[in-house]
Amino acid sequence: MKEITINPITRLEGHGKITIFLNDEGNVENTYFQVPELRGFERFCEGRRAEDLPIITTRICGVCPVAHHMASAKALDAAFNVEPTETAKKLRELEYVSYFIYDHILHFYFLGGPDFVVGPDAPVAKRNILGVIEKAGLDIAKEVIKHRAYGQKITGMLGGRPTHPVSACIPGGIAKSLSEEERQEIETMLRSCLEFAKFTLKLFDDIVLKNADYVKLITSEPYQLNTYYMGTVDKNNHVNFYDGDIRVVDLKGNEFVKFKPPEYLNVIEEHVEPWTYVKMPYLKKVGWKGFVAGPDSGIYRVGPLGRLNAAEGMATPLANEEYKRMYKTLGGKPVHATLAFHWARLIELLYSAERALELVTDPGITRKDIKNKPGKPGEGVGIVEAARGTLIHHYVLDEKALAKKVNLIVATTHNTPGICMSIGNAAKGLIHNGKVNDGLLNMVEMAFRAYDPCFACATHYAVGQMLLEVEIYDNQKRLVKKLSR
Repeated sequence: MKEITINPITRLEGHGKITIFLNDEGNVENTYFQVPELRGFERFCEGRRAEDLPIITTRICGVCPVAHHMASAKALDAAFNVEPTETAKKLRELEYVSYFIYDHILHFYFLGGPDFVVGPDAPVAKRNILGVIEKAGLDIAKEVIKHRAYGQKITGMLGGRPTHPVSACIPGGIAKSLSEEERQEIETMLRSCLEFAKFTLKLFDDIVLKNADYVKLITSEPYQLNTYYMGTVDKNNHVNFYDGDIRVVDLKGNEFVKFKPPEYLNVIEEHVEPWTYVKMPYLKKVGWKGFVAGPDSGIYRVGPLGRLNAAEGMATPLANEEYKRMYKTLGGKPVHATLAFHWARLIELLYSAERALELVTDPGITRKDIKNKPGKPGEGVGIVEAARGTLIHHYVLDEKALAKKVNLIVATTHNTPGICMSIGNAAKGLIHNGKVNDGLLNMVEMAFRAYDPCFACATHYAVGQMLLEVEIYDNQKRLVKKLSR
């Protein structure tokens, strides 16, 4: 048996490796996707003051800090039984959708896009942002940098810091109001971001959708995975990143369940595998059946494609037209093509710019009523849609408002079973008769890259020290010895 290891895997947040086992005929027998890093945020949040949690949890990740900040803030709203003012809600959501702008730009141009802009089998030295600049031109690179900076500047203006915000650490509100001068500056940046989102979708159209080989690749069998889907929706079942009910649809797009944040434990259960630090969530009513697809498996997916599949439309007009076009082009809802995450992400970029403009031009956005008085501490669940998918923060506070128990289910954690299966399907569909090259291995990596995974966020369980297990097998795959710490 031959073993192929891709370590480290590239263009993602965090660290991971892929091990592929070939049988004697040179075909793929099994694949393992492992995350070797371990972080302990759930454990060392215990005993901390409640108001510190929205600041501590942003340190889980430098890419997703705004998501953790808002999920934490909403968990504290619930734990203190207080609803933020309407102005505070608008300011929080404006900060939040601005984070989506810079995050989705980052993934398309820096992480996922190079596979399409320069080609999946291009030399490894070209499959990066520098290769994109060389292919697309320096002027486009300047626009990418400018609009990512706009998104971060807006989150900094509203959140106090562009990367680790502090504005929403007050249960029932936000720490800072918005002046008219700031509002006008943000509006100017957002109008530019809207045009850049339109440009990016046209670029995707020209480079990917007008290339018959790329469309064939997106819809090819190695990149198909039939699962349930989950995402947050508003009262019209349209995508919403900041607030709403969580909706799950089945493999045909029919509503399977819709639940509110405090009910998540009735819907989601977590499975543990011995070879990775990431847990494996699944739908409790369907059950864990292993790494298999289909209606009898409780595996579901979240993130851009998960949100669009779980919803019935986008809440802004331009994004909704793109939403309709994607499903018409790819054969209707739901779309099970993993590589379609990229298209869905760009539709969300357009939605983010549109929604941010709606918020910043709202006459009430500069009001000064930005907080309500919190009640007594208790238990609360906060759910938002991170750029990578549904993010859950669940806190239990004691009578002194100290954290007794903290549970986090991060977007990449939800997606890990699907990522494992997507990698396996791609490897089995692409590697035959022992023929392997760098281009093929990159196409295996494309299966996980579509999810824009963040493993720094996903591995957050701690047992007091770094867990280490070493298992030794003989040539018959029998366990000979096991060492653990």
